[in-house]
Amino acid sequence: MILTITMNPSVDMSYPLPNLQLDAVNRVEQVSKTAGGKGLNVSRVLHQLDKELLATGVIGGHLGAFIKDKLSEAGISHDFTEIKEESRNSIAILHDHGQQTELLEKGPTVTQEEEERFIQHYQKLLESSSLVTISGSLAAGLSADLYEQLIALAKEKNIPVLLDTSGGALRGAVISGTPPFLIKPNETEVAELLSVDRAEKESLIEQLQHSIFQGIEWIVVSMGAAGAVAKHGDVLYRVTIPKIEVVNPVGSGDATLAGLAAGIYAGCSDEDILKWGMTTGMLNAMEEKTGCIDPQGINELFHQIQVEKIQ
Repeated sequence: MILTITMNPSVDMSYPLPNLQLDAVNRVEQVSKTAGGKGLNVSRVLHQLDKELLATGVIGGHLGAFIKDKLSEAGISHDFTEIKEESRNSIAILHDHGQQTELLEKGPTVTQEEEERFIQHYQKLLESSSLVTISGSLAAGLSADLYEQLIALAKEKNIPVLLDTSGGALRGAVISGTPPFLIKPNETEVAELLSVDRAEKESLIEQLQHSIFQGIEWIVVSMGAAGAVAKHGDVLYRVTIPKIEVVNPVGSGDATLAGLAAGIYAGCSDEDILKWGMTTGMLNAMEEKTGCIDPQGINELFHQIQVEKIQ
């Protein structure tokens, strides 16, 4: 089973408007409300790939109940720990020919007791898990090194952890004594980790061999339409993808992580793991709904992706 972790889930609301008018009344005719958060996007795509999974994290209040109801309606198994404060809303206003304005609530503050209860719950869930994905930000109040703790507990049981986060949470995990099995930084995040101005396709090959990444089995840097550069062990890869018609790119990184997880879970070759990641990422970008793919499009895209070994 794949265990997916979301430590700051949300109710994602989408408001489509022809034009957004400031300091005025904007009436929305169609509203979409879904269970959101990066880890839940991963969960949805894994479910659409027909993989066995369990979604977990911390959740609270009426909004938390709504999130669980939405997951149940979709047939996605879940087992969260409850917190006292209300889970958050995230609002995306889609307006003016492709523009997107987001209003993101801070979310709840989790107490130390609630964090400890989640860690105990997580340890029990590890007993029936063979792969873990951790995605997104930490809710307020959670320990800054929580992801490092979760990775270390999984490593004790030889369970690989795929981590998709940013900022201090990513740096802490990378430089810890127990780094994750896989990270999926973008070019900006690679540059931040190395304290350089920028990371580019030409320099990534050298940068991914930096000593800071020692001990991390997989590094996958997805670069949108430019494909990806990846490193597995000592082997580097360049991935080229076909052109597609992008409808909504939001959540494509989460879908990519789901594809990578599916490939690793199935014991695929390096080439096929990368193809799975790029395929699901592209399929998400071709759909209006975030964290959603059409599995019928897998074969066509999968076989158009080129994976070249650099060294």
